[in-house]
Amino acid sequence: MRLIDLLSLIADNLGRRKGRVALTAIGVVIGTAAVVLLVSLAIGLQQNATSQLWGIDDLTRIDVSPGYSEGPVISGRGGVVAVDGGMQVKNLTPAAIDEIASLPGVEHVIPRDYLWGGGTMRYGRLENYPSIMGVGTNDLSVFGYQLREGSLQLERGTAVIGHWIAQNWYDPKARPGDGQPEQPDLVGKTVTVTLMKWAEDGTMIEKKVQVRVVGILAEQRSEADGWMFMRLDDVTAYNEWFQGKRINRNKDGYPMLVVKASDPDKVIEVAEQINNMGFMASTPQSVVEGINSFFTVLQITFGGVGAIALLVAAIGIANTMTMAILERTREIGLMKAIGATNRDVLTIFLGESAGIGFIGGLGGIAIGWVGGELLNILARTYLSSQPSYGMGGQLTASTPTWLLLFALVFATLVGLISGLYPSVRAATLVPVTALKYE
Repeated sequence: MRLIDLLSLIADNLGRRKGRVALTAIGVVIGTAAVVLLVSLAIGLQQNATSQLWGIDDLTRIDVSPGYSEGPVISGRGGVVAVDGGMQVKNLTPAAIDEIASLPGVEHVIPRDYLWGGGTMRYGRLENYPSIMGVGTNDLSVFGYQLREGSLQLERGTAVIGHWIAQNWYDPKARPGDGQPEQPDLVGKTVTVTLMKWAEDGTMIEKKVQVRVVGILAEQRSEADGWMFMRLDDVTAYNEWFQGKRINRNKDGYPMLVVKASDPDKVIEVAEQINNMGFMASTPQSVVEGINSFFTVLQITFGGVGAIALLVAAIGIANTMTMAILERTREIGLMKAIGATNRDVLTIFLGESAGIGFIGGLGGIAIGWVGGELLNILARTYLSSQPSYGMGGQLTASTPTWLLLFALVFATLVGLISGLYPSVRAATLVPVTALKYE
């Protein structure tokens, strides 16, 4: 039997029982729509969560801190291990930086240090209280920061400030109700940073340094928005003034390193190697993998809920096909009497059951897709009126093409499998007995 003849016969048979086929297909429609809508919601939530994380954190970045452990005092290439109250501390010394930089997949290793004391920034009559960080690089573009204005190149005595700092200058002599003053354009301007520490006799000692602002970062929605970045040499000199002695990096090391991997796919492997060296490495990539694992389980769970409805629909298809065999027993006997084989009969009835699943699948993916779009409209309408909407929080359904194709194929297979037993039963009928059936 030619394929075109088979399809025509299946369509004619289904068309003779439009009401029964429609009622049976409705179950498949409901199950398929539930699968598409629920899985689309899970996919949308996953995309929303991961996209916000990509916007906040660079997934090629690894933050490395000194390692802490218990046991005998040892030393090695990765830095001297010091003992602090019985706890071993493996410091991030220059030797450790060289060792980490030699690992496969590492592109940059950048030491960082914070300002160890208080500091006030003044420009004219305006003041600000920035968090100051020294970085061991002359170019902040290695961190992937976006520039709003100016340059990302750092020289001695210069700084690049984050978005929040640039927007939060205030007038200490302002009267109540005056509101926030006009924010200055600082690029190329020199500001005065006043460092403050307390002497042993309780008096406060100040040190004023002049810093030229060379750039302002665009809003990153990360830690960068609240930092004032300077060269590591400058911040080290300030910290030596706070301590009153020189800092020995070969002994004390750095409080943190930023390791940049050459590819996000290599981040986890590099982080594990750094941990095996005795340091503490953390990366946003591990958070992303945890999020993806959670949402994968959520997709399977949601899909399973919809599959329950498809299971009920499968029972309906099996029942419909069984009734069809009883009603068409003489027809089956006649087909066999004129030369139809068991395979031909089996193919026809399997095609009919698969056709019911296919029709229901088409209706289900259409309703599921429309339901997802309606959910998006309702969610955006509601969230647009919420204060948190401006921070990027969204609840949306995303329906990829592969999900629609999968749901259609799955619904068709459900129909095919449901009709397997009735079809085998029809194919194995004895022609003489079938012709005598009343």
